[in-house]
Amino acid sequence: MNFKHTLIFLAIQYILSKDKNYPLKGNNMACDTGVKKRKDNEANNDSQNTNNTETKKDKKMSSTMVQRLMPDFKMDAYDAKTGHYTTVSSEDYMGKWAVVCFYPADFTFVCPTEIAAMNAHYDEFQELGVEILAVSTDTKFSHKRFVETEPILEGLKLTIGADTTTVVSEAFGVLIEEEGMALRGRFLFNPEGICVAQEVQAPMVGRNVNEFLRQVRAWQHATATGEVCPAGWRPGKKTLPVNTDVEKMTGRVGDYITLEEILS
Repeated sequence: MNFKHTLIFLAIQYILSKDKNYPLKGNNMACDTGVKKRKDNEANNDSQNTNNTETKKDKKMSSTMVQRLMPDFKMDAYDAKTGHYTTVSSEDYMGKWAVVCFYPADFTFVCPTEIAAMNAHYDEFQELGVEILAVSTDTKFSHKRFVETEPILEGLKLTIGADTTTVVSEAFGVLIEEEGMALRGRFLFNPEGICVAQEVQAPMVGRNVNEFLRQVRAWQHATATGEVCPAGWRPGKKTLPVNTDVEKMTGRVGDYITLEEILS
């Protein structure tokens, strides 16, 4: 590239960097040290007729995925275990426990630590029958290069979805529209495809995979037994068998389990 072409290239980059409708995909969002306010969804009241009022009201009721079915999706992906490109869809996870784990971007600081932590417990998740799908809005080619060049991701066994259209991130409610990236969102689905737990947070702090594994075990126990799990429950600790002792325990949980037992 000669001097003239270099000047033209730099000028184009400068113009694009000033264009709010063309966010240059990079590491600024995932590694920023400040929490930015997300853009509010603008209400287009003038174009709403009375027939759409209830639909709009329903959408505003809650942004949580909990107790909702997994959104339908299909996207390209990179299977790090095989080293091949593939396609993943919501149908692949029906009938199984599954976690869909969004992260902001490849080639960032916090994201590879989270992916590596999940991968370190890959065998435990498999023993629990839990399938893992990581997702960002990067391309499948970016995912492949990311895995190949980031030392902490050596030996990765996970599949990473490429939500390049941002449709999947939007469906799960984690899209940062003005950035074209996803928040750190982690969603646990039971075999019926219903979300039983979610964790969504800003990009600057990573999530705890050990706590997530604890929640998976608790949810699987509660689902299998009908018992409910108190705060911090782990296998072997006391549960609350409300199916049989509901009258006895109502308003008297402290007679059945102590705070010391909960915190132990």
